[in-house]
Amino acid sequence: MENPTYKQVCNGNTGHAEVIQLDYDPEVISFEELLLIFFKTHDPTTLNRQGNDVGTQYRSVIFYHNQEQREKANLLIDGLTNQLVFDRPIVTEVSPVSKFYKAEDYHQNYFNLNSEQSYCAFVIQPKLEKFIKQFKEKLKPQYS
Repeated sequence: MENPTYKQVCNGNTGHAEVIQLDYDPEVISFEELLLIFFKTHDPTTLNRQGNDVGTQYRSVIFYHNQEQREKANLLIDGLTNQLVFDRPIVTEVSPVSKFYKAEDYHQNYFNLNSEQSYCAFVIQPKLEKFIKQFKEKLKPQYS
C-alpha cells in the first residue's frame, strides 16, 4: 500500500512495520553499535509483538541498505544466538529496505508531545530510562 496512514498500518493488513529510519555518522557511531542498541532495547524473541502491541506491524525487523549491513546484522544475530543471550530464539527479520513512509505529523516526536499519556509513562518512559542508562556515553549532552 502506498503512503499508508497510521490507522491503516495499525490494522496489520498492509504488510508495513512501524520502524524508524536512522541517518547516522559512522565516525560517531558504528552500524554494529546501532545493532547492539536495537537488540538491547526491545524483545527480538517475540513474533509480531512488542509488549502489549500485537500484529505484523510490530515485528522485529532490520531493513538493510546494502550487503555489508545485511551480513553484519546476520552475523550479530548468529552470535547472540550462539551465546544464548536470549532465553528464546531470535525472530528478527533481516530484509532489504524498500520505500519508507514517514508517519503523520502527530506521530513525530510522539513521546515528547505526549509524555503524560499512560502508554508513554508506563511503556516508553521505562525503555527510555533503560536506553539512557546503558548508552549514556553515546547521547548528545542535552540528553544525558
